[in-house]
Amino acid sequence: MFKYSYLILFLILSSSVISQETPALFVKHTSSPINIDGADKETVWESVAPTTSFWQWRPTDSIQARKQTEYKVLMDDENLYILVKAYTNGNRFLIPSLKRDFDFNTDYLTLFFDTFNDATNAFSFSTNPMGVKAEGLISGGNNNYRTDRNYSWDTRWDVETTIHEGYFMAEFKIPFQSVNYEKGTRRWRFNITRRNTEGNEHSTWIKTPQNLVIGNLAFMGDLNFEKPLVNPKVPLSLIPYVNGLTSTEFDALGRKNTFLVGGDMKIPIGNSLNVDLTINPDFSQVEVDDQVVNLTRFEISLPEKRQFFTQNSDLFSDFGNVRDALPFFSRRIGVAKDLEGNTIENKIISGVRLSGKLDKNLRIGFMSILTEADEENEIASNFNSLLTLRQKVFNRSNVAFFLIDRRTSGAYDFIDESETSNSVMGLEYNLASADSKWNGRLFLHKSQTPTFKGDDLSSGLVIERNTRNHNYRFYGIFGGENFKSDLGFYRRTGFMKFNPNYTYRIYPKNEKIISMEFQENFALILKPSRDFLTTDRLLNSNVQFRFLNQSNLELDVKNWCRFLDTAFDPTQTEGGLLLPADVTYNYTEFELSLRSDRRKKLNLQSQMTLGSFYNGKRFSLQNEINWRYQPYFVASFVLNYNNIQLPEPYSSAQLWLISPKLDFSFTKKLFWTTYVQFNSQNDNLGINSRVQWRFAPLSDFYFVYNDNYLTVDTFTPRYRSFNLKLTYWLNI
Repeated sequence: MFKYSYLILFLILSSSVISQETPALFVKHTSSPINIDGADKETVWESVAPTTSFWQWRPTDSIQARKQTEYKVLMDDENLYILVKAYTNGNRFLIPSLKRDFDFNTDYLTLFFDTFNDATNAFSFSTNPMGVKAEGLISGGNNNYRTDRNYSWDTRWDVETTIHEGYFMAEFKIPFQSVNYEKGTRRWRFNITRRNTEGNEHSTWIKTPQNLVIGNLAFMGDLNFEKPLVNPKVPLSLIPYVNGLTSTEFDALGRKNTFLVGGDMKIPIGNSLNVDLTINPDFSQVEVDDQVVNLTRFEISLPEKRQFFTQNSDLFSDFGNVRDALPFFSRRIGVAKDLEGNTIENKIISGVRLSGKLDKNLRIGFMSILTEADEENEIASNFNSLLTLRQKVFNRSNVAFFLIDRRTSGAYDFIDESETSNSVMGLEYNLASADSKWNGRLFLHKSQTPTFKGDDLSSGLVIERNTRNHNYRFYGIFGGENFKSDLGFYRRTGFMKFNPNYTYRIYPKNEKIISMEFQENFALILKPSRDFLTTDRLLNSNVQFRFLNQSNLELDVKNWCRFLDTAFDPTQTEGGLLLPADVTYNYTEFELSLRSDRRKKLNLQSQMTLGSFYNGKRFSLQNEINWRYQPYFVASFVLNYNNIQLPEPYSSAQLWLISPKLDFSFTKKLFWTTYVQFNSQNDNLGINSRVQWRFAPLSDFYFVYNDNYLTVDTFTPRYRSFNLKLTYWLNI
């Protein structure tokens, strides 16, 4: 579909290099013991000169930080030690909670380690002045906040902090066995980033353009180790669990008591590969998903939170395009539809996963998971598998191959031949220039499904140029009518989409405004099988103001053209009359969004939408109010209202989403979260209350209470459960 000129352009851009000199730091080896206490009491720290000269990232990227940061680094045979001294404007820190994997709208320090020196993947270790931990896996060069950071990953490490007048100190201990790297290496790429909320300042050791994400992996220094790193003795890890559950389904008028036993095993292969095994996994400790009101024709994708799927997750998920062509979506595994179309759990029996590096430039991923049959709901047992190889080329680009396969584990008389198996094979070229100004992707996917013949390709091109003042992006994709991925996420098939986008940024010399952005976005979707009929067209004009006090103001004007190829009720309420198919609707919406200063104890995010909607009108308010008594208590309240008015005889509705949440963190080990969600669109009230006690590193005891009620006509209980769960991380 695409000309060779596209590939030639990608190759030229991929081979570009950065001419600037890379800052480097020599890491001295020590045999002296270091006690992790957030202080520099050990005499060995006196032998290390501090490194400083941090640069601002925001509010501007052209000067050094007003409040500087100093750090020192040491190593021994088993650990890396980092001592950080962060100067402050005062001690009025923003620390809402003591819970691990905290929200980064706080004061924080983050260490980035690119252990394979590929400027694409890294490990991050973060803390705040109270010594709360957050660790993450970084992928895609850290170009995108939403897609390139995974904080569901957990590993063992230590940090302690102390607060002083005018500064705080953080002392890190990172075991070499907690990260992957190449045996014998003497160099890691490295950076430290920091947020100082009281001084309204983000800063970073390596100067980074503020139009890029802070911590972008193209901009890093070097850690040069005095001694080469050998493979540490990485232990085999067992993570067993026991879970006692009592539940009541009120429709079935029955109570069920269940006792579950299972767990995971992590088997290291050297220090670059990991094998993960799971038997009878249980995901009841995972937070409940946030409810949404869906006014679109398509299902909503929700993020993966299950621990088994998080290690090297980008290897398995970073294909195609998240919005329109995602060939592998792990949340398809372990869930299914019952005979009434409701989403239910499809139990996972066992699974195996291999992931990591075969050498410095080649990554491998393999996953195979067996799910249980549920013949009562006509759900077959399936093997769900994925194999992928990703080879680094040039400076930061890579070529990726994958094969996805889903097939039944036996013969079932209740499924058609077309449902017995499905596979997708794909080849992708991912562009990332050395300076992050050019990014892109070129991909070709082919599916194979019994009884589906021809027109089974999906291909796409994304190319982006991002500079200080200008961002140009073009996205084009084709999806065949018979293209199918049972383990993927696709809103539609049989389409062509073109999506050019331009953003102009201004950084005014104004003490209150960081930046102003003006964006024009155009999207066109065609249906080739219907003489290239226009099914969707969007023209979106956006203006955004970012203020120094961390507040935002944004205005959108969206002009839509939508052709319904099937009948559709925008309110998605029971018994509503559907808008007819084969009709085109043109309408315009206006959106005003506001986010207040998050440093305040009471802060607000609000969005108002007003305008026409299909053949009627829409007025929507989406609000989230947060209040904190830091660092022990955070209360949030979501109140969303949608008033959809369509002409008679079509459905009109007033839809409410009301969700209060109370989050207590008594210590760094004991937490209690209660979450209430009422969604009038599906007439459901849900309550989830969970106590978590982290009694040992990465080992937890949970008490979870779940309750669900139907709210249509009468207030009726639907499902209730109590469960006690114990998970223990054991290294052998």
